[in-house]
Amino acid sequence: MIWDVLPHTISRRKLLEMSALGMGGVALSSMLKAEEDRLAYNDLKPRDGHFPAPAKAVIQFVQNGGPSQMDLFDPKPELTKWSGKPHPDGVEIHQPNNANVLLASPFQFSRHGQSGMELGETIPHIATVADDICLIRSMHTEHNNHSEGLHMLLTCHIFAGRPVLGSWVSYALGTENQNLPAFVVLRDPEGYSTLGKQLWTSGFLSALHQGVEFSSTGTPVRHLHPRVPPPPGAQRAELDTLAKLNRLHLGRHPGDSELEARIQNYELAARMQLAATDVLDVSKESEATKKLYGMDNPVSAGYGQRCLMARRLIEAGVRFVQIHPGPGQPWDNHAKLREKLSAICAKTDQPVAGLLKDLKSRGLLESTVLLWAGEFGRLPTTQNSDGRDHNRNAFSLWLAGGGFKEGLIYGATDEFGYRSTVNRVGVADLQATLLRQLGIDHKRLTVRHEGREETPTNASITGARIVSDILKNPPREA
Repeated sequence: MIWDVLPHTISRRKLLEMSALGMGGVALSSMLKAEEDRLAYNDLKPRDGHFPAPAKAVIQFVQNGGPSQMDLFDPKPELTKWSGKPHPDGVEIHQPNNANVLLASPFQFSRHGQSGMELGETIPHIATVADDICLIRSMHTEHNNHSEGLHMLLTCHIFAGRPVLGSWVSYALGTENQNLPAFVVLRDPEGYSTLGKQLWTSGFLSALHQGVEFSSTGTPVRHLHPRVPPPPGAQRAELDTLAKLNRLHLGRHPGDSELEARIQNYELAARMQLAATDVLDVSKESEATKKLYGMDNPVSAGYGQRCLMARRLIEAGVRFVQIHPGPGQPWDNHAKLREKLSAICAKTDQPVAGLLKDLKSRGLLESTVLLWAGEFGRLPTTQNSDGRDHNRNAFSLWLAGGGFKEGLIYGATDEFGYRSTVNRVGVADLQATLLRQLGIDHKRLTVRHEGREETPTNASITGARIVSDILKNPPREA
């Protein structure tokens, strides 16, 4: 019998090869090949996209909370005219203390640049770069809750579990600097935004592609240096020994993405001890540059530092940087709209505009996409007498650089700003278009997960399309 001639230490792989005329081995090889294909990009080596493209990096301003489109980017004279009167058709109410009464914007709008783009008075610095941005006024999304809205904005699905945009970019393109992560997160040191670390999760991709938090205060990278410096050579010996043990364990558990990511992260951490500290040292910047980012103003200094750090990271070859404005959801103005919207704009307006200007002056804007967006917009009706509730039916956002048209106003909402009506753009459409500017075909970048081929835009469900009208050089097939 076969058991009499086989050693007791025979592996399952060898047993399959010797059984059933070798058919077991054929099946195993097929399964292993599928697993290898699934983990084909389980590293951070730089890769080309599917085709040549203008952009190679992204800076994403995650303005969580739901910025109010009719108070920032989408002026509505009819809303002013009808203020205090009922919305003729009613609106989709989300929370209590809502009245179906139209509320005029408390802010003045004015035209800016050669484009004549109308923008609210709370963003005077962004107004100075109006001719550099592509403003989309016709966005819409799938849900009125913050959590679901944020999941949709970042993953093209309202439920948790999918990779965010930054993780897909890391997976597809890797990083140009092997001493730094591909995907870096710069959050407010005072606390996490709504959903916390879910906003930079790698989902079903390898953990290697999740966002890496860098701090804008104190030590930039946590736990990077030991509290007590080890003797010369000791750390290298420890890392080598740890790598051997990890690889031995990995050999017994192939396909363990968490373990593979941990191995590579240990090695990356060792390299980052020198690279990250140098790249994130903004003290090397001139006083004029710091002032450009609003770092001379206590209100905007913290956000300005994160924006300046983002420029240095992109300059150093990092592929994707995500910037957060503060803990919780600072754009969520259910009451005291004038006061609270003015406060968050004062914190973020100058740093964002400063970053755009700095990138442009250094010749980096054309190869870097800036994306300024929240998860949804606000209602034109009143809540708590002086605030606005959530609105999934319409919101505004803007992009700059990376081959997007400049000084463009795209799409429109109805007379009160409640619904997107002209050239409507869904979140998945936006992501498909942004990925295209990085050389990534959102339908060709696939990962097999739980029996189906997954794409960054969840294309089989969302039907995502490229919005060619907002691109300088749109693809012929769009």
